[in-house]
Amino acid sequence: MPRLLALALAPLMLSPALAQQQKVGDPPEASNMRLVGMSDLQARSAYQPTIHRQGERTIAYIGHHGGTPDVPKPMNKLTGEPEFNGTSILDVTDPANPKYLKHIPGLEGNYEDGGAQMVRVCDGATLPNADKAKTYMLRVFGGKAHEVWDVTNPADPALITRIGEGLKDTHKNWWECDSGIAYLVSGAPGWRTRRMMQVYDLSDPAHPKHIRDFGLVGQQPGTDGTVPTELHGAISTGPRGNRVYVGYGTNKGGVLQILDREKLLSSAKEPTPDNLRAPVAGELHMSPLVGAHTTYPLGKMRIPEFANDKFGAERDMVMIVDESLVNECGSGESRQMVWFVDATIEKFPMVVSNYTPAAGDFCERGGRFGAHSSNESMAPVFRGKLAFVTWFNAGVRAIDIRNPYRPRETGYFIPAITEATDKRCIKVNGEDRCKIAIQSNNVETDERGYIYVVDRANTGLHILELTGEARAIAGLN
Repeated sequence: MPRLLALALAPLMLSPALAQQQKVGDPPEASNMRLVGMSDLQARSAYQPTIHRQGERTIAYIGHHGGTPDVPKPMNKLTGEPEFNGTSILDVTDPANPKYLKHIPGLEGNYEDGGAQMVRVCDGATLPNADKAKTYMLRVFGGKAHEVWDVTNPADPALITRIGEGLKDTHKNWWECDSGIAYLVSGAPGWRTRRMMQVYDLSDPAHPKHIRDFGLVGQQPGTDGTVPTELHGAISTGPRGNRVYVGYGTNKGGVLQILDREKLLSSAKEPTPDNLRAPVAGELHMSPLVGAHTTYPLGKMRIPEFANDKFGAERDMVMIVDESLVNECGSGESRQMVWFVDATIEKFPMVVSNYTPAAGDFCERGGRFGAHSSNESMAPVFRGKLAFVTWFNAGVRAIDIRNPYRPRETGYFIPAITEATDKRCIKVNGEDRCKIAIQSNNVETDERGYIYVVDRANTGLHILELTGEARAIAGLN
């Protein structure tokens, strides 16, 4: 090729890695989902959104990771003061116009060393021993403690109590609003793992009562040998369902435990091997290649194609979501996906199907590409019909789960990047190569049918609604 012609064509011969990067001003990418409203969340990296109906209002409580080396204390636009990342509180009654009410600072520190990434909310009217007129928020304080706040007035929250001393780390908690039992991810002193479970009675949030510590055999104090993979989080079906679904591991060595809730709460508490095994109704050890970030019980589902079978027309299903930890599909992990587990015979749960979107150019866009987290709401609007799973630079994916033996994608939304979107880097020949890409982190839904997606790379909160086929599956008008 002549040299002048080669120079003229050079701008057209960009590598895929450069050609596919998102740019500020590009529109979002979407199928059967559309943007209703958004908030920049003061350019704070976000983890858990919890959406709570509070009187006549709908309030979003959003947990944040810590800051970054470049911006350790983002500006609170309400006060004009820089603050360590913590918890954002927004009124999303009108989803097209979310109103930022309050930011509560968290622990000093960058990324997962600081902030207050996990948040749950319960009304005193449902908690057995609480002030019936109040609303309470449970959050982590960095990795060092748990806190309970009075958020009756979400614009003026007040700290009630702090739980835990000398913890190694905290993460994805669950709080039963009908009983007050909380399953707190901690790293209790003496335990051999960074994250295990501490069970508390928070039915009176002002007076927490420790029930027991729990984890996999080999994690407890006084043991030796290889330490089993750490806890990530639990989801309980409460007193009625009497099951707690526990996920261990993130991107490797995943374990699903199905616990008998009553036995967990009432059996012997000393963490001996026998006592730790006593509540276990079922257990699934996944491939060493994948983890178990979210273990979401889908409940009993009728499988249309099994309708005339003598046995098993109705199956008890669990959805397991892995977490990708590596940028640009790099070395160090395999592809992290969604797995559907048939737990009809609890003692022998088995994976029966999986889902992952087509890779396309996502491995070249920058940041992580792979599964992370699903919605956890039990509201009827999507229950048994659609699941929503974040996929980092592939946004949020809507999955038709009416037949969990044959899940299929029915929609997606990848937000547009903004000037606040943070870079993600990998090492190439010893040097940092950084790209800007959406990192949709966690997702939640509300009883009205809105979907709330938050971004790990400081791009904010996006409130979505379904369109087309996905909306029809949900039965929304």
